[in-house]
Amino acid sequence: MLEPKCGGSGLERLKADSRLILDSALDAVDPYKAVHSHVTREGRFLNVGSHRYDLQEVERVIVVGAGKASARMAVAIEEILGDLISDGLINVKYGHGEPLRKITVWEAGHPVPDQSGIEGSRRLLTLVKDAKERDLVICLISGGGSSLLPQPTSGIDLLSKQETTRALLESGATIHQVNAVRKHISDVKGGRLAQAAAPARVVSLLLSDVIGDDLDVISSGPTVPDTTTFATALDVLARYDLTGRVPANVLSHLQAGARGENPETPKPGDAVFENVVNVIIANNAGAINAAAEKAGFLGYKPLVLSSFVQGEAREVARVMAAIAREISVTGRPIARPACVIAGGETTVTLKGKGTGGRNQELALQASLDIENIDNILILAAGTDGTDGPTDAAGAMASGNTLTVARELGLSARDYLSNNDSYHFFQAIGDLVVTGPTGTNVMDIILILAGQ
Repeated sequence: MLEPKCGGSGLERLKADSRLILDSALDAVDPYKAVHSHVTREGRFLNVGSHRYDLQEVERVIVVGAGKASARMAVAIEEILGDLISDGLINVKYGHGEPLRKITVWEAGHPVPDQSGIEGSRRLLTLVKDAKERDLVICLISGGGSSLLPQPTSGIDLLSKQETTRALLESGATIHQVNAVRKHISDVKGGRLAQAAAPARVVSLLLSDVIGDDLDVISSGPTVPDTTTFATALDVLARYDLTGRVPANVLSHLQAGARGENPETPKPGDAVFENVVNVIIANNAGAINAAAEKAGFLGYKPLVLSSFVQGEAREVARVMAAIAREISVTGRPIARPACVIAGGETTVTLKGKGTGGRNQELALQASLDIENIDNILILAAGTDGTDGPTDAAGAMASGNTLTVARELGLSARDYLSNNDSYHFFQAIGDLVVTGPTGTNVMDIILILAGQ
């Protein structure tokens, strides 16, 4: 067996190794594999994690779901259950579908919801509302489900949801805060899908794309008790100065709810959750653990920092760049050849009119802070293959990035101030493009330091 070679023999090798490490992380959280590892069938019994269901006691199996990874999950469920599936529908982002036999694939808009998402949500709700006590509803939920299950509550229209979503995404609010608002203007989120399916048995398989794997935040928790309130949603709007920016009907709905005039989302202890099981089948921690294993195989000393990284992308970039500089100068916290790995999800407060995403913005800021450091690379990428409204998963920066940019007449600071990281990295050829990965467990950040 050939010994793996360390990737520290030059910048091109660092780039190649970083992609190998990223690919290993993505493979470890492949939704198809994750479903098969958590769901098995033994004759008349269906095992989901530690839970067992006697299929002879089930009248119908209905499969529903939403998210960028739900199609790959559905492929696995069809393989496991086959013709036992009576009906099903999943809402996926445009271009993220898979050929299915028993389950309908419905494509819709993400991250801003569209009319197709409304129609898909209505069809999905119709399926689960028809479920009876002896039925089993299997929900396939992954990141992106909040936008792909956009059915608004009474008095809220699609345009109002779109404007609210855009304002929240541009504000720099965390996904926990964004989803607190989304839950309270929805007929699906915040446990309302489970409410619609009661008294049927419900099993939700979840790919976590949130910090800490909080069940009620993943896709805004459609089958999970909601721990937030109308007051929480109003506090988020106030904190980010959005009270006067969201549509009047959204604000009035939230204010009426806070006064007790609109029904709250179902809370912990509500009877609608008596027959509901939620199982996380893949998360960011699994991805970064696989990245560390691959880095070690390639000859690097791996160091996992955290799967809880969050905050403004530029500030996180400065921290990652500082670690890279420390490794270069002192060999701390780990000596070369090294691969430092982090996961989580940053945010961007938009001020410019350019095109980009949080990972590309992180890489662009990092390029300013690691200029002229030899044999160092920082890669940041979204595990779903889509960073912001672009076709890139992220980008990579090195000590040579600004040199290349200047040769092309590009100013990194100008592009950064305009939030135009995509066109900067496109010009220098350092975008990370994976295409739709079929999974979604937040982001991966790599710092590679060669010999």
